[in-house]
Amino acid sequence: MAKSFVYGNGSIAVGLDLYGQVYDVYFPYVGLENHTGGSYVHKIGVWIDGIFHWTDDGTWEISCDYYDNGEIDNKLILKHNQLKIKIEVTDEVYNELNIFLRSFKLFNLSETSREIKLYFNQQFEIYESHRGDTAYYDPKDNVVIHYKGRRIFLANAINRDTKEAFNEYSVGLFGIEGKLGTYKDAEDGKLEKNPIEHGLTDSVIGLSMNIEPNGNQTIDYWLAISKNMNEVKQLNEYVLKKTPDYLITTTKNYWKAWSAKKEMDFKDLTLEEQALFKQSLKMLRVHTDTTGAIIASSDTDLLKYGRDAYSYVWPRDAAFTSMAYARAGYDDINKNIINFFNDIITPEGYFMHKYRSDKSLGSSWHPWVYKGVTELPIQLDETALVVNAIWSDYKYSRDIEYLEKIYNSLLRKAIDFIISRIDTQTGLVKPSYDLWEEHFGTFTFTSSTVYGALQAASEMAEVFGKKDKKEEYMMLSKLVKNGILNYHYNSETKTFYKRIIYKEHSIDGIELKDDTADMSSLYGLFRFKVLESDDERLINMKKYVQEKLQCSTPIGGMPRYENDRYFKVTENVQGNPWVITTMWMAQLCIAQSKSLDELKKCRYYIDWANSHASNSGILSEQLDPTNGMQISASPLTWSHTEYIITVLDYIEKYEQLSS
Repeated sequence: MAKSFVYGNGSIAVGLDLYGQVYDVYFPYVGLENHTGGSYVHKIGVWIDGIFHWTDDGTWEISCDYYDNGEIDNKLILKHNQLKIKIEVTDEVYNELNIFLRSFKLFNLSETSREIKLYFNQQFEIYESHRGDTAYYDPKDNVVIHYKGRRIFLANAINRDTKEAFNEYSVGLFGIEGKLGTYKDAEDGKLEKNPIEHGLTDSVIGLSMNIEPNGNQTIDYWLAISKNMNEVKQLNEYVLKKTPDYLITTTKNYWKAWSAKKEMDFKDLTLEEQALFKQSLKMLRVHTDTTGAIIASSDTDLLKYGRDAYSYVWPRDAAFTSMAYARAGYDDINKNIINFFNDIITPEGYFMHKYRSDKSLGSSWHPWVYKGVTELPIQLDETALVVNAIWSDYKYSRDIEYLEKIYNSLLRKAIDFIISRIDTQTGLVKPSYDLWEEHFGTFTFTSSTVYGALQAASEMAEVFGKKDKKEEYMMLSKLVKNGILNYHYNSETKTFYKRIIYKEHSIDGIELKDDTADMSSLYGLFRFKVLESDDERLINMKKYVQEKLQCSTPIGGMPRYENDRYFKVTENVQGNPWVITTMWMAQLCIAQSKSLDELKKCRYYIDWANSHASNSGILSEQLDPTNGMQISASPLTWSHTEYIITVLDYIEKYEQLSS
């Protein structure tokens, strides 16, 4: 399910569903330990004149927006025509402390004064385990607390206008022993005040208010999170002292300043396109833990359809995000990311498939044996891309001391491993798994990232005056380039194979030639400068990929490759369009532009991304080619990353062509 909004501060992350319900609660790492389990929600209910409705019961008009005059200003609006009520919801995770804040402004649209009750339900699966949770009402502080071990969640609410605290509560079981959940207790407009329960528990708190005709009142709700009971209560006192309104306002101001860290001239981009750029930066930050881990997505809805979610760190995704951070001027965050790489690289100098935010190894489906032969279960492009990301960090920060600090522990290890994976006779990169995590072989994309990494290594060696290493890396990069041009190029079709498998003792040295049109092959050749953007071979390859892959429905966009089956909706297209691959085509279009008129035609892709973002400014992984609905993880960090890179490419090219 697409999220309406996602909030975080590097220690916690909270995702809301389309009904304004809390859907994901991560703590103490972004992406690790989702205490709603990816299947529970914190429901919101309203009782008026003996009628009760939950916000997810299908009777509400729900809308959201994420910007105002180009600045980020998240708003969720719930309207119920039968109840004659409108609720404006404003949310933030406080940037300094682990507090999730919610403001509910209730508008009485009736011509009569009315008693209205607002109910907040809390559903937790603490530690992602069904057993041993406790929830209780604390009469001393008038709060409800859920806890297990070192995971503690405190819920509280007050009326901002009258200063009255919540006056109803109840705690109970849900989903076990025949219990649907304590939230059912709210539906008659009166909670039974059960004070404690253990097991799989939920709780509800409620506030009553009298609102004048066409009047309004605001209810503030917050969730304080800690590993320590005393601390969570101190956080509650902090909110009461500072006031939720103040904390929400200061957090909004923080994000406004944060997103404007680097002064930018957006040229002819619209306010909406500028806002999505800023929202994309925020999505990157919300998905970046204080450890430097960048998870692919906080969306756990995929758990309903598969074996796992996207709440892992793929070194590939993280490397691309690192490059976006570097270009956008966020050097401090980027250093944390590279430190994360430094801590997880293997002694041999490579990266495994994916990792958890605490730097432990993530789940994988890559075997250690391929056709009876022992092989590393890796995607070599992930290691090569980290080298490219380190070079990008230095280019934009010029932090020579930091580069020296990680040169031997990270950079040199990765480069040495990459070199060990090059066949010095042919220049071919030894086989590994592809970036789409499906096939084994030598890929044009992977080989291109290796070429880029060796070019970057040569540049960094020059920075330190290592002349011999500079020449060695440059020679090897040329060898790899020749391997790509000699073996990956199909002279008959004037395109490049997606994959080859080279066998020294076969008749022509090639056992497999996979000519599947794949957007990553085109992108790799272009982005890592194996071929210049005006090279005839690249132009032919672009035409070939567009003819094969361009989505033929009105939705448009680019799928990953021919006959992509992942979440495929219809056989009438090659695959669902992806934001990532569509932005890659945009970046090539921008690079090939020779005039402002040509460049402005590339705006099509930026407009495309905006038109397919959610109303809350969230980009998904894929789109349904028949109706444009978002599919798979939403938000996807990598999608937002590529949008940022595309906008930066556009601005830089605009400046070049204008000078």
